Amino acid sequence: MFDIKTEKILIVDLEATCWNDQEHPASESEIIEIGAVISDMNSKAIIDEFQGFVLPIRHPQLSEFCKSLTSISQGDVDNADIFPTVWHRFLEWVGSVELVTLASWGAYDHLQMQKDCSFHKLEYPFAGNHLNLKAEFGKLHGGRKFGMKRALHLLGLPLEGIHHRGIDDARNIFRIWVKMQELSI
Repeated sequence: MFDIKTEKILIVDLEATCWNDQEHPASESEIIEIGAVISDMNSKAIIDEFQGFVLPIRHPQLSEFCKSLTSISQGDVDNADIFPTVWHRFLEWVGSVELVTLASWGAYDHLQMQKDCSFHKLEYPFAGNHLNLKAEFGKLHGGRKFGMKRALHLLGLPLEGIHHRGIDDARNIFRIWVKMQELSI
């Protein structure tokens, strides 16, 4: 079912600045956590993980809504590096981007990484190389769309870790990916 021509899958989940008001447009959101796992394409085990907090530039003070939603504290981001530093560390960890397919639950993470790279005038090496696992999961379930938490439930998998934390959600999405491969055989 999945027409993937790379050796590895790179599952990314981001957390970004967010607000529960009309004052702050979503276009001003910035990444505050990159969570990622990498695996051989058909493996049922994670090979390695990446987690990094990011200091936001436009709105360095996290909203109460954001801290509550993500469980990321002001101290977590205050002690973090800015996006270009964390991005370069992330790309070093990934290695050869040609060997991986970037995957996420929906298009948001892919688009937010592009947006942050553009803001910081950095190259985005994953253009044209994204697998939307939410859309693929929907195809397996009659075209309906499911949030990650609901998809786990439908598969009989418990939510592990803290929902809306990048690294924990990346791990959970990987667990969905493993089940999706089994369902598509």
